[in-house]
Amino acid sequence: MVLLSNTSAHFISSLGQNTHPKDTSELHEAEILDAYSKSVIQAVDSVGPSVVHLQVTNKNGEGGSGSGFFLTPDGFIATNSHVVDGAVRIKAKLSDGSSKEAELVGNDPHTDLAVLKVHGGLFPHSGFTDSKKLKVGQLVVAIGNPYGFESTVTAGVVSALGRTLRSRNGRLIDNVIQTDAALNPGNSGGPLVDFQGRVVGINTAIILPAQGICFAVASNTAEYVVTRLITSGAVKRGYLGIAGQNQKIPTFTKNLNKVGSESGILVLSLEKGSPADRAGIRNGDLIIGLDDKEIQTIDDLHKILDETSIGKKLGIRLLREGSIRSFFIEPGELK
Repeated sequence: MVLLSNTSAHFISSLGQNTHPKDTSELHEAEILDAYSKSVIQAVDSVGPSVVHLQVTNKNGEGGSGSGFFLTPDGFIATNSHVVDGAVRIKAKLSDGSSKEAELVGNDPHTDLAVLKVHGGLFPHSGFTDSKKLKVGQLVVAIGNPYGFESTVTAGVVSALGRTLRSRNGRLIDNVIQTDAALNPGNSGGPLVDFQGRVVGINTAIILPAQGICFAVASNTAEYVVTRLITSGAVKRGYLGIAGQNQKIPTFTKNLNKVGSESGILVLSLEKGSPADRAGIRNGDLIIGLDDKEIQTIDDLHKILDETSIGKKLGIRLLREGSIRSFFIEPGELK
């Protein structure tokens, strides 16, 4: 009897299977690839049935298209504001091939989000998850209808978190997700999901001609906005009634008043009877603080003027004729 070591025994038994040492690494790579594939397939199987293809007709008779997905079983659909803006007719083509007329429930251009409603049945739907738990490098999947190619799936990773993106009406959208999951015209309004099929964002924009730089409104922002669109048809925001621009603070004025900010908002005009007008704000004032927060840009101001600011007495600090002045102001509701 010849005694073989474990290694020798394994080698001899392998000869009969016509394998080579490199097969182990190849098998390992195949297993990794298969795990990735399974993750994508799981996400698509979970969310795909809730995705719809939107065909939009505007008042000029011209058409457009985009994507959306069911939020609830009774027919509420999330999409982008720019997909349905100006629409007089919206048709939603469902994953089962049927088509239904959709009505606009609410539109929020400030975050590029909108909600539609279709009637007649219980629909497959997808839910949001907490976008704060996302990690850079995490696998994500985008589902939509680019160029009318229905149910198109692309996969990638979260490239960055906490980006800001300018909406079409000029307001800044905060907490935007950057991903390299490929998006194309028609993907707008479709879901960005994690490997478990939970919606982490709503796809909204790409940068042309860049490759692999795509954006989605984070689910926490989207959930807040669409909930208010469903319940009241709009999202309330505060306003002061000023027109202004970002302005650097002169070095002499900055040092004299011991101001830490580099810039503020220069008031160029005021609406008569507006909160700013009633508070005593003047043209030429340089706003540097609101509600105990530093104001350096118009975007800083927008962040404070949310629903909670309406009718609330806020302290406002500004520079006037080279000196700091303080007032109280009550923001009104942006119409």
